[in-house]
Amino acid sequence: MKAKRSLDPKKLVVTALLAGLAYVLNSFVHFPAMAPFQHFVDVIAAVLLGPWYGFASALICGILRMMSGRTIQAVTGAIFGPILGGLVYRKTHNLYLVFAAEVFGTGVIGALSSYPFMKYLYGVDLPHWYYFVPFYTPAAIVGAGMGLALLLVLQKAGVLQQMVHRINGQ
Repeated sequence: MKAKRSLDPKKLVVTALLAGLAYVLNSFVHFPAMAPFQHFVDVIAAVLLGPWYGFASALICGILRMMSGRTIQAVTGAIFGPILGGLVYRKTHNLYLVFAAEVFGTGVIGALSSYPFMKYLYGVDLPHWYYFVPFYTPAAIVGAGMGLALLLVLQKAGVLQQMVHRINGQ
């Protein structure tokens, strides 16, 4: 029989802090149709928290952004990257693959999942099912690149693994 898992208070606090950081950064630094700081935080959350708490962080930020007037794209464009990045990091511990997973998760999966919501729920006339891919991918590359750069600096300083171990209680 498998033991029931409970929520980890340290991970919950870091999840909330990263969600708040993403929300604040996206509120103050805004580009038309781009939220690169969401992807910056997603890469960090994928490594520090793993796929499911990273997902929760992105979801919380996306919901806050929707409450501030953004569309459902604030959620669909954010949640797939940290899930995929967290799963990749869990298997490989390769930061460059986490970057690639965030870009693919957002730039392709998030973009494609946004199409039906925007077309059928919001009634936006969109020409193609892949319409959002060219918009999401550059933002994901820029943001995930910033997150990768920070993680590489932390790794080179020898503190990244300590942070991961402390947050995950290892």
